[in-house]
Amino acid sequence: MRLPGDRHSLARLLVLLRRADGHGAAGSGQVSEAEAKAAVADLLADYAALLDEDRLEDWLELFAEPCRYCILPRENADLGLPQPLMLCENKAMLSDRVVALRRANIFNIHRDRHLVGGPRIRRLGSDTWSLEASYAVYQTDTEGQSRLFSVGSYRDQVVFQAGRPLFRDKLVLADTAAIPTLLATPL
Repeated sequence: MRLPGDRHSLARLLVLLRRADGHGAAGSGQVSEAEAKAAVADLLADYAALLDEDRLEDWLELFAEPCRYCILPRENADLGLPQPLMLCENKAMLSDRVVALRRANIFNIHRDRHLVGGPRIRRLGSDTWSLEASYAVYQTDTEGQSRLFSVGSYRDQVVFQAGRPLFRDKLVLADTAAIPTLLATPL
């Protein structure tokens, strides 16, 4: 009889056997395409989870240096208008945003919940990947009222640095610029 954890043990054993044979990440020094895609998908899952858990300081560590983070309404993108709802052109600007949220955001107290669709991941270069996924963000206020806050898609560029995937360019393409309350937290 198999226990729920047995599957993971077997998978780890297969990875070890594969690496012992000289194939795969450990044997060749390169990450396979499947391993890279899984790591990029995990990066996206971590992105949503860290925002939902209000772990913004840890969220910053998902970005490369240099990096860019932009929230752009789809209408502006379609019309070629570069006016974003939020733009941080490097990691220092992202860090400033987090500090400002921690110190100044005392009015719109809420919890976020990100629902992220299945990602489409494609190789752009040896260590660069594109990542696209749909998202929906719900917010729940202190009175227990939940509502849809924003819907759109992520259009990202991910790079591997020291074997770890990081966001180099994160474009949040919001389906509408009509945000129900002030946009303070990242999407």
